[in-house]
Amino acid sequence: MGDAVEDPYGGRPPTSHERRAGQSWDASYRGGPAPWDIGRPQPAVVRLAREGAFAGAILDAGCGTGENALHLASLGLQVVGVDVAETALSIAREKAASRGLDAEFRVLDALHLERLDRAFETVLDCGLFHSFEPGERLDYVTSLASVTSRGGYLHVVCFSDAGPDTGPHPVSREELTAPFEAGGGWSVAAVTPERVETRFAAEGAPAWLAKIQRI
Repeated sequence: MGDAVEDPYGGRPPTSHERRAGQSWDASYRGGPAPWDIGRPQPAVVRLAREGAFAGAILDAGCGTGENALHLASLGLQVVGVDVAETALSIAREKAASRGLDAEFRVLDALHLERLDRAFETVLDCGLFHSFEPGERLDYVTSLASVTSRGGYLHVVCFSDAGPDTGPHPVSREELTAPFEAGGGWSVAAVTPERVETRFAAEGAPAWLAKIQRI
C-alpha cells in the first residue's frame, strides 16, 4: 500500500477560489510572494488607521503574511490575524518577531470564525470577500456576524467591477452589499471607490471600500 496523500486543504472543503486556481491558498505563498502580497500594508488600510477607523480588539480576516495586521499592531492596537494558509502565517509571525510587534496569528477558516469564541469591535477584510462565490458570501457574512460586536464595524476592501483593468473576481456594489442586507443584523454605512495595490498592477486595481456596522 502506498503512502497516504496529504490533504492540502487540512480536512476542510476547498473554497471556490481554490477550486478555480487548482491549488490551496497555502500553495499560493510557496516559492515567492503571492500576486496580492505587496510586502507592505494597503494604502487604504493605512488611511483608515490614520482616520481612527480601528478601535478596540481588531480581527484581520484573511490576513495573509500580516502586513495590514502588523501596521495596526505598530500603532499599539490589539490585533488578531486569521488565515487558512499556514505558510503565510509563518511568514507573518516571523515579521512580527523581527519587528518587535505584538500580534496574534491563527490558522482558521474564515467561514468558521465562530471557532475563535470571542468578539471584536473592528473587523478588517482586505482582499478576501471577492474570492468567495455568491453562495459562500452568505456563509461568510454569518461567520463575520459571529465575531463582530454589536455596534462594531467591518471594513471591507475588495476588487470592484468599475473598470477598466479590474482585478480577479471583481464584484459589483450590489454584490458586495446584498449578503449583508439579506441576512439582517448589519447596516451598510458607506461604499466608496478605492484602489487596491497588487504585484500585477502598478497603478492598482479598482476596488470598493465598505464600512458596515453590526446592529
